[in-house]
Amino acid sequence: MKAVVFHGPRDVRVERVPDPVVEAPTDVIIKITTTSICGSDLHMYEGRTGLEPGRVLGHENLGEIVEIGGAVQQLRVGDRVSVPFNISCGYCRNCERGRTAYCITTNPGGTGAAFGFDGLGSYNGGQAEFLRVPHGDFNCLELPRERALKELDYVMCADVFATGYHATELAGVRPGESVVVFGAGPVGLMATYAAIIKGADRVMTVDRHSDRLRLVEEMGAFPIDDRKAPPTEQVLDLTDGEGADRGCECVGYQAHDPDGIEHPNTTMNNLIGSVKPTGRFGVVGLFVPRDPGAIDEIAKRGEMLFDFGAFWWKGQSMGTGQCNVKAYNRYLRDLIASDRARPSFVVSHELPLDDAEEAYRNFDAREHGWTKVVMHP
Repeated sequence: MKAVVFHGPRDVRVERVPDPVVEAPTDVIIKITTTSICGSDLHMYEGRTGLEPGRVLGHENLGEIVEIGGAVQQLRVGDRVSVPFNISCGYCRNCERGRTAYCITTNPGGTGAAFGFDGLGSYNGGQAEFLRVPHGDFNCLELPRERALKELDYVMCADVFATGYHATELAGVRPGESVVVFGAGPVGLMATYAAIIKGADRVMTVDRHSDRLRLVEEMGAFPIDDRKAPPTEQVLDLTDGEGADRGCECVGYQAHDPDGIEHPNTTMNNLIGSVKPTGRFGVVGLFVPRDPGAIDEIAKRGEMLFDFGAFWWKGQSMGTGQCNVKAYNRYLRDLIASDRARPSFVVSHELPLDDAEEAYRNFDAREHGWTKVVMHP
């Protein structure tokens, strides 16, 4: 089959690899019809992780089941499914509590597993013609029959729509509250969208890319361009000096200033200044235990200079971590099915899988207009 294979920093190639096969009776094989490039893929693409060459990338996947293992009970060949980026067993103590991003059985020696992702098991991803999905009954989300008309929406349930929603859950967003979102990449846009769906009174989203800020404004949120003034000042101006009730961090450890200089602590400390005393924020931007490509020794150890004194003094709190996709994807699917949500508005480019090298290059460069890329094998 054809697949997008990682060969090293900024070197991905579409090439032939062996087709996946059923390895356990609970496996299913899906024929991929839509797969996306995620911002997390770019961390690996840029060489900022320890991903080994030869791995097939891609953890935002949707397709049709073409083969099932002998123990699969709920699914049938021909079913259309969206697949969470988490690979989880469904029966360990974390899965039973709904914390499927932290499954303790699917990644021996670690906690949590994912498709085509460094540090989360040795599984290949779905930027390919076919994908093996372990524990298929648990991990595959069946899609409505009219799925074809909304394929770009449903594939967002695999990660970015769920992760954006997760940010608002970690932050505890409630109707009538004000929310500040740092980052207007796909996840930040989805966090903005989720806060609006939840009935937030005022949503403010910080970025500096005009194409992304335009999407923020089109949603009915307040775009904040951090090139014009410090974002904390702009948030305080929009909230009568009080700060936002809630905040969402959707950038991660490669946060940088308008001059392009990396500061992993930028968005975290800006949240402290932007969120009111006793407020809470959710952190879903990727942070790593080690970053060999960082600019200084502190950041290389996965550490940062965090304004903990101000955080403590303001009585703030936060929730962090990878999204437990299965906690949300069924509900988000149903919002899409009932035309209450159309997350595909973030998609800027649909390309054949053969154009993956170009897609990665342009998405990584943050070329104007490249907000979200989906590919079709």
